[in-house]
Amino acid sequence: MIDAHHHLWDTTRREYGWMAGDALAPIRRPYRLDDLRRETAAAGVTATVLVQTVGDEGETAEFLETAAGSDGLVAGVVGWVDLTAPDVAERIAKLRGLPGGDRLAGVRHQVQDEPDPDWLSRPDVRRGLRAVEEAGLAYDLLVLVPQLPAARAAVRETPGLRFVLDHAAKPPVASGRTEPWDTEIAALAASPNVACKLSGLVTEASWTDWETPHFTPYADRVLESFGPGRVMFGSDWPVCELAASYGQVAGLARELVAGLSEAERTRVFAGTAREWYGLS
Repeated sequence: MIDAHHHLWDTTRREYGWMAGDALAPIRRPYRLDDLRRETAAAGVTATVLVQTVGDEGETAEFLETAAGSDGLVAGVVGWVDLTAPDVAERIAKLRGLPGGDRLAGVRHQVQDEPDPDWLSRPDVRRGLRAVEEAGLAYDLLVLVPQLPAARAAVRETPGLRFVLDHAAKPPVASGRTEPWDTEIAALAASPNVACKLSGLVTEASWTDWETPHFTPYADRVLESFGPGRVMFGSDWPVCELAASYGQVAGLARELVAGLSEAERTRVFAGTAREWYGLS
């Protein structure tokens, strides 16, 4: 079982602007490799993908070193590099030359925080995406529903790049609405070079009284649109702790895919992540 999306952070050493505010106070503390080992062991997870939390190549370097020293637990790292930098290809190559650089599996930018909904359509960003493609890495799409049209255009115009949609673009679980998310997800899934993470859903619901049926319409749409061969499980730990424990998130995912065949469940819980991120 592979957890294709989790984080680590150390609030004693680095500032995390997105973590400001009272609502996120419960997770505003260090989460380290030993914490991850404990959680994954209890949930039956044998390998993970560690995902960036800030726009800082220094964090990516630290994550690569952590992966190298994890005894195989952290099988891949989705790091950050400035896609708009003229020397983006050289920056990626530099990261790959660092300790643990062979664990670099993908790149992500927190597009959801960009005020321009068409940020992914900028010429400098598109050039950066081509550099990610040429490096043989995947690109994680962290976008909200209004940014999906630009994401869809980027996916179409970079057909050789493997894209991974994080958190199913954060559907409005708390409200129970499905549109326009439903239509946009189906349109994005029409491109064969994009996969989707079944992750981050518990924090889109009510944090205190969610139930499995609240997520079923969204999980069913993801599985129907992408097919199990392009869907992967992610815990989004420790962010998920705002609404659920690691074990609860893993259990929820198992419930949401219970109707699939054994082979399809194997894809969701291991095969898709291994293929899309090139994990050994």
